[in-house]
Amino acid sequence: MKSLGSIRRSFAPWTDPASKPFISFRNVTKKFGDFVAVDDLSLDIYTREFFALLGASGCGKSTLLRMLAGFEQPTSGEIILDGQSLKGIPPYRRPVNMMFQSYALFPHMTVENNVAFGLKQDGMPKTEIAERVDQMLKLVKLEKFAKRKPHQLSGGQRQRVALARSLAKRPKVLLLDEPLGALDKKLREETQFELMDLQQELGLTFVVVTHDQEEAMTMADRIALMAQGKVIQVSTPAEIYEAPNSRFVADFIGDVNIFDGKVSSSADGRIQIETESGFTVRVASPDALAVGASAGFAVRPEKIRVSREAPAQSAANAAKGEIWDIGYLGDMTVFHIRLADGKVVKASSLNAVRAVEDPLGYEQDVWISFAEDAGVVLKD
Repeated sequence: MKSLGSIRRSFAPWTDPASKPFISFRNVTKKFGDFVAVDDLSLDIYTREFFALLGASGCGKSTLLRMLAGFEQPTSGEIILDGQSLKGIPPYRRPVNMMFQSYALFPHMTVENNVAFGLKQDGMPKTEIAERVDQMLKLVKLEKFAKRKPHQLSGGQRQRVALARSLAKRPKVLLLDEPLGALDKKLREETQFELMDLQQELGLTFVVVTHDQEEAMTMADRIALMAQGKVIQVSTPAEIYEAPNSRFVADFIGDVNIFDGKVSSSADGRIQIETESGFTVRVASPDALAVGASAGFAVRPEKIRVSREAPAQSAANAAKGEIWDIGYLGDMTVFHIRLADGKVVKASSLNAVRAVEDPLGYEQDVWISFAEDAGVVLKD
């Protein structure tokens, strides 16, 4: 199969002012009684985009997906798909299809009949149905399982049957609600890449709902991180990880260390923060902050270096501590390092060689340090 690298690397219609969104949520609110599930939300999704709605349970992501599918109606606001308002259009009239976490396969039907079900409902001629079903089963590599029933398949195979059935009607948009939640870890990781390949091959727009940040980071072109019915940040996986726009985003996506303190200087695009842990953070920052203002500095564990000796420039971005815990994960080692004020810092080190001479051990005094561009300043 041809590599998708060149396709995905150059795909960024959201950066082009001339690009028109394929799906637009315009000031959409959804209430269930007094509970606001989606709160005045506006969001644009583009053609051929693999878009992820990410957030904890109850954040409104599934409600947003169900409104796009037509299973729920907005309390206020408008949803536009391919230039057409979806207001009043029932689910079966919308050019979208939805794949549920449970897969919802018919247990008494064979694989091929499950895939053909929607096509039969639409009255498609039998010869065309047979051709389309054969095409879909080849696409998901299940041709040999056409006569089996769902209980005779593995979890991953059932997932692919559900995917084939969802794609059979050739929707403009495929909606996936926690599509990989029922799979084990290894199969889930493999299926993520299969979905990415399929999406590019078919040229469809995929919108996936997930609470699994790793899943969203792997598959999506962009991620909308949601909380309490609102979108907190919409960015590419790299941007949302490396440049979170708030403490909430930094803390939600991946592991992070946040050092709180007060700004002691701010000039010429550089900020200095005196942390509560007793050391100085000195970094470049595009935003000027007032001296004396509260601020935090977020840095990922893999950006922190651990050493026995103090770094050459230890006046800033360095602190002394003691190794509290060590976790060996095979590909990397994770250190929990306790600073003088009791704060525990998480650092990770890639195990690039098979054996390590004189490894760092428990209760050993070490220094942590990081580069000036290793993290991001948080104002809230």
